[in-house]
Amino acid sequence: MEVNDRPRRRSQSERNAATRSALLAAARPLFGAAPFAEVPTQAIVDAAGVTRGALYHHFGDKKGLFLAVFDEVEGEITEGIAVGVAASGETDPLAAMRLGCRVFLEAFVDPVAQMIVLVEAPSVLGWKEWRARGEQFGMALVEGLLQAAVATGAIEDQPTRPLAHVAIAAIDEAALYVAASDDPDRARAEMLVVLDRLVDSFAAG
Repeated sequence: MEVNDRPRRRSQSERNAATRSALLAAARPLFGAAPFAEVPTQAIVDAAGVTRGALYHHFGDKKGLFLAVFDEVEGEITEGIAVGVAASGETDPLAAMRLGCRVFLEAFVDPVAQMIVLVEAPSVLGWKEWRARGEQFGMALVEGLLQAAVATGAIEDQPTRPLAHVAIAAIDEAALYVAASDDPDRARAEMLVVLDRLVDSFAAG
């Protein structure tokens, strides 16, 4: 019996997924290395090995592709925080929140993440959408930790949503402070002290 060793032909959905992944993989380092306005669409499609039409089909335009890359980076950071907290075995919700702050700031040691999320996204997406999408990724995680803290009596019973907004705003500003510093290591150490004190201030008196 002859063995048919011809490669299986990929389905349309598989080809679409591969094209989308190629565009994301090509765009991420380009958006992470230069301002959004200075990244040519042609450079992205050349790096991805696809046509400009493919970019427009999957993402609408260059801004749509940037948004998808931003969401990918934000999702990875949020997942990294969740995994880091879970792996630590920390059961104190406030201690877990302090650990989460550390993981968050450490994520921006990566200059690509720093450029995309902190430097370019506020202007490319607009501040309002940038904040809204950041909250979309981090809100459930932060509010979940605060709800756990309420349940264990670590903080007083209170609405956790406004407290989560304060916490997210603080860590976003901390990341921006570190990104703008001429001495990121020192700035990160300084901000971790501030964030630890902020989390400690949530504790029940």
